[in-house]
Amino acid sequence: MEKILVVDDEEKITRVLRAYLEREGFSVTEAHDGLTAFRLAQSGNYVLVILDLMLPGLAGEDICKRLRGAANPVPIIMLTAKGAEEEKILGLSLGADDYLVKPFSPGELVARVHAVLRRYRTKAGLQDDVLAFAGGDLLIDTVRHQVLFQGRSLELTATEYKILVAMAKSPGHVFTRGQLLEIAQGVLPTGYDRTVDSHIKNLRQKLEPLPEEPRFIRTMYGVGYKFEGA
Repeated sequence: MEKILVVDDEEKITRVLRAYLEREGFSVTEAHDGLTAFRLAQSGNYVLVILDLMLPGLAGEDICKRLRGAANPVPIIMLTAKGAEEEKILGLSLGADDYLVKPFSPGELVARVHAVLRRYRTKAGLQDDVLAFAGGDLLIDTVRHQVLFQGRSLELTATEYKILVAMAKSPGHVFTRGQLLEIAQGVLPTGYDRTVDSHIKNLRQKLEPLPEEPRFIRTMYGVGYKFEGA
């Protein structure tokens, strides 16, 4: 599930936006001050940030400037009560991808979110046949059979690739070892088989920055494994 960070010091606004965005299938994190927002945005786990300019602790303009200064490409939609043309120009010049003046319709914001994400994916070459996770850190190109992590191509075996794609296409779904063995090798298991565990171990060594603390492939003890796209 794609994650969006919504930043505004008015909790009523973030609650409303959260409800609208969750109906669209997004996972939403709220932040109500600038410092918290910047720390969360730096994590790189968000596909988009909705950012109010007037924030306590650290202004929205400064958050945008710092993120772009750190080469963080996360798309940003700025929110502000300021409607002057020069304010819009300033926000866009700092690296924002879109700009919305309060008061606005939540429905319009949702439409802007989809439009910005479409532009971002097109610019990055991400079409429907490319699965993207963790703000673009992990890309799985199902046409070219290529997996990129943080811009680095991963060398996977055919079996590892089949397991990863099957799990990534159904994030959150728990696969038994038998199901994964059937996906990977096209055979039904005849008994308890450690083959899948070996493939998962190899995948984690290639995919996870800290294999002992898996970020993407989680073990569901007594059942099997599931993929999380955080």
